[in-house]
Amino acid sequence: MALVGNGAELEADEDVFEDALEIISSPFCADMATSSHHLASLDTKRASGHHRSSNVSRSPSAKVDLKRGLEECEVALKLFLSNRFKDALELLRPCAKDSMYHALGYSTIVVLQAIMTFEQLDIQNGISAMRDALQTCQKYRKKNTVVESFSSFLSRGSLEQMTEEEMHAEICYAECLLQKAALTFVQDENMINFIKGGLKIRTSYQIYKECLSILHIIQKNKVEQQFFSEFEGGVKLGIGAFNLMLSLLPARIIRLLEFIGFSGNRELGLLQLQEGAEGKSMRSPLCCLTILSFHTYISLILGTGEVNIEEAERLLAPFLQQYPNGSLMLFYHARIELLKGNIEKAQEVFRKCISVQEEWKQFHHLCYWELMWINIFQQNWMKAYYYADLLFNESKWSKATYVFLKAAILSMLPEEDVVATKENVIALFRQVDSLKQRIAGKSIPTEKFAVRKSRRYSASVPVPVKLVLPALEMMYIWNGFPIVSKRKDLSENLLLTIEKAEAALQNEDFSDYSVDDECLLKLLKGCCLKNLQRPLQAELCFNYVIQSEKLLKFDHYLVPFTLFELAFLYKSQGEIDKAIKTLETARNNYKDYSMESRLHFRIQAALQLWKKPSSD
Repeated sequence: MALVGNGAELEADEDVFEDALEIISSPFCADMATSSHHLASLDTKRASGHHRSSNVSRSPSAKVDLKRGLEECEVALKLFLSNRFKDALELLRPCAKDSMYHALGYSTIVVLQAIMTFEQLDIQNGISAMRDALQTCQKYRKKNTVVESFSSFLSRGSLEQMTEEEMHAEICYAECLLQKAALTFVQDENMINFIKGGLKIRTSYQIYKECLSILHIIQKNKVEQQFFSEFEGGVKLGIGAFNLMLSLLPARIIRLLEFIGFSGNRELGLLQLQEGAEGKSMRSPLCCLTILSFHTYISLILGTGEVNIEEAERLLAPFLQQYPNGSLMLFYHARIELLKGNIEKAQEVFRKCISVQEEWKQFHHLCYWELMWINIFQQNWMKAYYYADLLFNESKWSKATYVFLKAAILSMLPEEDVVATKENVIALFRQVDSLKQRIAGKSIPTEKFAVRKSRRYSASVPVPVKLVLPALEMMYIWNGFPIVSKRKDLSENLLLTIEKAEAALQNEDFSDYSVDDECLLKLLKGCCLKNLQRPLQAELCFNYVIQSEKLLKFDHYLVPFTLFELAFLYKSQGEIDKAIKTLETARNNYKDYSMESRLHFRIQAALQLWKKPSSD
């Protein structure tokens, strides 16, 4: 991982986690919260001493038995996946103080809403709900924690030390704790909260490993348990998701995490989640949604862009049949169609996803985001602007990103069309800096990118030098070119637009930005040529950027990102060693550039695939 700033390694590491956090919380992945915030995490701390114990009855008679808790939580999950969000909450609320599964389900929905709205009031409500849920789960846990008693547990070789109810309490407590950690990350600008959240996640990971060992003992000794499949489903969801998440991290971060006890194996993670998705537990759809998030988003944004569409379709099919009008299932259905290049079908399904429910507008925002990009791919600029404007007005995720996208899209239109929108492009760009937000005291990466690009339009500059194809640059940053590669017509149309911009740039007066703009166009052009199977021309474009490295004044990110594209070009021609060497050059020789952590995620994913094709 390259360093950021003046060798500030801590800041570099924080940027990696911020970029991952941004992906989780962004509008196209906010739906992941439904699965990722159900992920198990267990804490070795006793929560009862730290929360408002007076609000939760400690009387054994107030407890709800495990069977009823599981049954009603499963019903609530089905209501949620059928868009009946309020009904799900109302079913769970009455017993949320007396049943671990009611508490888990209720608090998860409240937390999901907080993650999707980014409203401080919702975040506070989520933290309060999760605090109550932790207290409820604590009532059912063994007095000493799993980690404290596990060595003696193993030595006796018996399950008598922990009841089935206590095992489920660990899983539920874990899931609650991880969700609380997620909210801690976005609660305010206090770095202490950021660290606290990380410690909770580390503790949860350690206890999950212990629960996996318990699961193996149960299976080995063939111990009969009434609700074994539910415990197994919880373990597979947690272990699978943790392994998958950790396997994405760049090598330097992985080495650091391994030192404090973390490790990630992608194949193991996917296998655990696949087994969980194909099982009969309540968490089966959650395992499915987690894998779908990986295949349809994470692989694209933080990976190589090579998506396992067949696996995604296979996993989604039974759940799509069970919930044909479920917002999440429709959303993933549309994403799969988009990744296959069936753009018109994807638009149709996204619109259906919007129409099937009105309770949670946040799901609408996910679809607006997708429809905006689809129209950018098609260069339907007015329609793309319409969706960007909707997001800016309705969604709280990232106002800075939305206003930048509005301005970037309008920059692609003729002046008379911009006038018709009653927008001022320069004024929009000048808003970006004032709208940036901070998570754990730091700006998120794409907002920092938007702020840097908008500096050309600073109020101190009377006549700004306009950005060149800013909408296509953002499309590149969000890795849209692999999607467009499925459609030759779209790639050809984008190439024409880029070539027109090249010609226009040649006719303009030379400025401080001229070399940077020319190199940006060469990178975008090379991506189009690569999509169109014209490797020699693409390589010429990429080499032009690399050879211009010392002339760049502002957009230093262009060279390492171009090396990344060049490596994939070499790989497509069978030159694997050359491709790996180029990736390592991009990783090791550059630092302090925009979107650095995102590129390092992608490089890590590519090196894992290319160096070890049979396993991760």
